[in-house]
Amino acid sequence: MKKDDIEEFIRRLSEAMPEPETELEYQSPFELLVAVALSAQATDVSVNACTRKLYPVANTPDAILALGEEGLAEYIKTIGLWRNKAKNVIALCRILIDEHGGVVPETREELQSLPGVGRKTADVVLNVAFGQPTIAVDTHIFRVSNRTGLASGKTADQVADKLPKRIPAPYLQDAHHWLILHGRYVCKARTPECWRCEVNDLCGFKPKTPSPEEQKAAKKAAPKRKAVKKAARKKKAA
Repeated sequence: MKKDDIEEFIRRLSEAMPEPETELEYQSPFELLVAVALSAQATDVSVNACTRKLYPVANTPDAILALGEEGLAEYIKTIGLWRNKAKNVIALCRILIDEHGGVVPETREELQSLPGVGRKTADVVLNVAFGQPTIAVDTHIFRVSNRTGLASGKTADQVADKLPKRIPAPYLQDAHHWLILHGRYVCKARTPECWRCEVNDLCGFKPKTPSPEEQKAAKKAAPKRKAVKKAARKKKAA
């Protein structure tokens, strides 16, 4: 995708979503950190369902540490990998207390040193909680970047390295939200809804999916096309 096309691509997404926000529910950097850590291989909806019960009881490193691994597990056992996540969050809380005074650090290196916190989680926290222009590449952003030609890469890290260089600086702060929401609700994995996509004409995805009405019309016309082809074959054979 050319530079001018990229700027237009992002500009259109920004117009469609002028005030994008994370769909995870949180009231502090710590709540966000825990929510993002829990969201690995889980939906934001399922994480929110857990934290709505957890945070009124424990929403600080000290309070969650006091719950213990088993106590925390009771609140998050409806999401995937909950045992390992409970273990990581407890360890994360202990390190925050011992090494950071209970405060969430504001650098990628320090965040990634916490148990269960990878580059994606760190970038979400830096962007959403601390306003840094980072782009956290999850499955949605990885798919959209490769499918559209915005930034291709075989791994999430490769795409994460390219995106900040390709997206114009004025758009970097919110690009993470625009791309993830576009991938979640329009540029879907199995059936991208190309017919209602704001950037359809700029996208490098060739097999554009037709609208439901177009699909229905094509299905209705299929028997007639087959009959015409069959008649043509008979005529040619004769």
